Amino acid sequence: MVADGAWAVRHDGWMFIRLAKVDDSGPVRAIYAPVVESTAISFELVVPSEHEMASRVADRQPTYPWLVADDDGRVVGYAYAGRFAARPAYDWSVETSVYVAEAARGKGVGRGLYAALLAVLIVQGYRQAMAGIALPNPASVALHDWAGFAPVGVYRHAGWKFGAWHDVGWWQRPLASSHGVPQAPMPLDAVAAADVDAALAAGGNTLA
Repeated sequence: MVADGAWAVRHDGWMFIRLAKVDDSGPVRAIYAPVVESTAISFELVVPSEHEMASRVADRQPTYPWLVADDDGRVVGYAYAGRFAARPAYDWSVETSVYVAEAARGKGVGRGLYAALLAVLIVQGYRQAMAGIALPNPASVALHDWAGFAPVGVYRHAGWKFGAWHDVGWWQRPLASSHGVPQAPMPLDAVAAADVDAALAAGGNTLA
């Protein structure tokens, strides 16, 4: 059994990247709320309640990681992965997302979270990461380019929000070789703690 916070890792003296806990749902919601209310970055129209956000955090783990960036006890960003599509042949593909509090942007938090998230997915045994970006969003495009994603296509006029249609671009990043018969991805509580620690530390390496 994985204990909440057991794999927290200290990085550059001011920020932890750790597995999220249900208690993080309030700060996570506070980061996400203005994205829903004021932008087309998220296609949600109503900010989820704190209870709903707690369910999202709990429901993804341990199958998929949900990470937070913790600045001296204050959550300043989060990243998570989830199933890419329902049918079983997609078991090795994930969809990823990263959100950073407005006051913490431009400080490497997004890079640290993404590096750690991808490293955790790799040790779990996932093979492909996908990311959808509502366009235009140059900051998110730059982050995904930095993280090794490549653009693979655009869904035109895929979402209606704030009185306008919005395109969605898709980016993809291999996590491992596609050769051979894959083993089933491991849930987080089946991965050695030292391997998860090392994966979380990959986020800190981007901040050095």
